[in-house]
Amino acid sequence: MEIIVKNYKEEKGELQGQGQNTYNVKQIAAGKCSANFVEVEPGNFAYGYHWHEENEEVFYIISGEASVKTVNGDIRLKQGDAIYFPANEKGSHVISNPSKTEKLVYLDFGTLNKPDVVHFTGTNAGMVISKTGVHNLEF
Repeated sequence: MEIIVKNYKEEKGELQGQGQNTYNVKQIAAGKCSANFVEVEPGNFAYGYHWHEENEEVFYIISGEASVKTVNGDIRLKQGDAIYFPANEKGSHVISNPSKTEKLVYLDFGTLNKPDVVHFTGTNAGMVISKTGVHNLEF
């Protein structure tokens, strides 16, 4: 692995999501930890409501505002805020952009232990992330 420097304004990224709910993920690194810039347009959310068995995450709000759904209710975040999610059901989360006009940009940083089991909170769906890829599963 080498030292990596990236600027979120200069990276192109990869559009993810479905239908009208898309978000742009700009990977910084994925070694023993993962770091991505994520851009979420007004009214959209990134990823689904989920939690990890093995990996912890931290979101740092670079610009815009966010609403994070958690098991303890919604939490509002603004530029400069950071939020930590433990690797258990109490770390369930989904981040959305409540703004009508401003894009949300945040840094998504976390451990990258493999395998990891991801549970989509409130459903019987999930996935296993392993060295060989992503495998969908039902509980």
